[in-house]
Amino acid sequence: MKQFISFIKSLFTLPKQKTAAKEKPLPDSAEKKCHPLQADPEINQTPLKVPEEKTRPKNTPDIKKWSVNDFPVEPQKGMTRFHDLNLPATIMHAIADLDFKYCTPVQAELLIHTLEGKDATAKAQTGTGKSASFILTMLNAFLKKPGKNPKGFPRALILAPTRELVHQIEKDFMDLARYTPLKIIAIYGGTGYQKQQVLLKQKPVDVIVATPGRLIDFMSKRLIDVSKVEIAVIDEADRMLDMGFVPDVRKIILKTPHKKHRQTLFFSATLSPEVLRLAESWTTDNVVRIEITPEQTAADGINQIVYITTEKDKFKNVYNLINNEQLQRVIIFVNRKDTSRFLSEKFHRYGQKCSILSGDVAQDKRFKVLDDFKNGKINILIATDVAARGLHIEDISHVINYDLPTEPEHYIHRIGRTGRAGALGTSISFADEMSSFFIPQIEAVLGNKIICEYPSDELDKALPKPNPHPSGKKAAPGPGPGNQSRKKPPYKKRKKPAYPNKNQGDKQ
Repeated sequence: MKQFISFIKSLFTLPKQKTAAKEKPLPDSAEKKCHPLQADPEINQTPLKVPEEKTRPKNTPDIKKWSVNDFPVEPQKGMTRFHDLNLPATIMHAIADLDFKYCTPVQAELLIHTLEGKDATAKAQTGTGKSASFILTMLNAFLKKPGKNPKGFPRALILAPTRELVHQIEKDFMDLARYTPLKIIAIYGGTGYQKQQVLLKQKPVDVIVATPGRLIDFMSKRLIDVSKVEIAVIDEADRMLDMGFVPDVRKIILKTPHKKHRQTLFFSATLSPEVLRLAESWTTDNVVRIEITPEQTAADGINQIVYITTEKDKFKNVYNLINNEQLQRVIIFVNRKDTSRFLSEKFHRYGQKCSILSGDVAQDKRFKVLDDFKNGKINILIATDVAARGLHIEDISHVINYDLPTEPEHYIHRIGRTGRAGALGTSISFADEMSSFFIPQIEAVLGNKIICEYPSDELDKALPKPNPHPSGKKAAPGPGPGNQSRKKPPYKKRKKPAYPNKNQGDKQ
């Protein structure tokens, strides 16, 4: 009986062994696709759902954490590296992205003091890197001492006189804070009223950069409270004074904590007695004063030329200069708004792409003009002194002073739009019979003589014939020979309607 049962078992097992031997092994790729907990697809077409394994795929490179060693900068005699300032790695990462290797003179002298929390008063023009110095001071302080204030209570406040400067500081802050959680909001007049209100109500903010007028407006609406400010920056203080903003600035600063309980950084292109009095009233006795001379900032890397010409020949000289050298990105500075409109119309008639940047231009349009200039849609920007400070545009090859500025310091701000960040630039000024007497005052501010010369024959050649219709539209032909059909038809006297006599009904 046992033998019979074993015989029967062998009959059922032998065919399975044979079929198993005939089956080919699955390729490796197919085996990997099958999960041990999944059902056979031939038996059940709806396999069991298995949670994905949260393991990093094989052959995936490790994500390397950035370190200061990834940004080597060789020490140089007389130069201060950002590596030498003991800044956090998140800040150094952004500095490396921007390829900032060595501090500018104002940064080197300021940062060793401001990073320790000291107040500072600095005389420095735009283009010297002062914005980066106070931005780095804020980032370093807030990263080493983290904290979050309620909505509308900034930890730092930056006051600037113009919308363009506010916009530029906001951009510089975002570039340097890109690897940090710190946030900034720009508050300025002329545009974006509702948008700025929404941003203030949405979430807390670390830094507010603002023009005084709009800031006071939002403070009166209790959207902004500066009573918890830890760092206050007054930028372009001399310009604030010229524009009449000092009463507003005083009102704002009085709302911040006492100067002993905040760090104050005060910047000005000039340190006149009135400016110094403001600085002394807003900073502590333990303040560091830095003065960067104009020749360290304006003259280096900028080739300065002054042409002696006449008011009548100035446009001819400027046009020939731009046309002969095929200048692609140039700023022309004028003293008056009507001069900017005159030049814009003239350049358009000669086929040049240009736009105006002045106080008459609405804020939205100002940003559009600047974007077009940066993107190369226009090659000439005609500007009043509203554009002399706070604008950082790459690759401006030439700055042209169509009018010499009446204030010598403005000359330095104007030519500082070129030759930025160590690049070479050219400043060309035209001194006519009305403005040539400003040259000695400009030389006194610069501390050196400016070479004056007469325009060359190339600059003095006659202008080509302008296009009478620069927009491309032809004027409608008026009456004349061959255009009789456009004559107005003769005037026909209109008949008066017959009105019934008031007394006619009485007669009937």
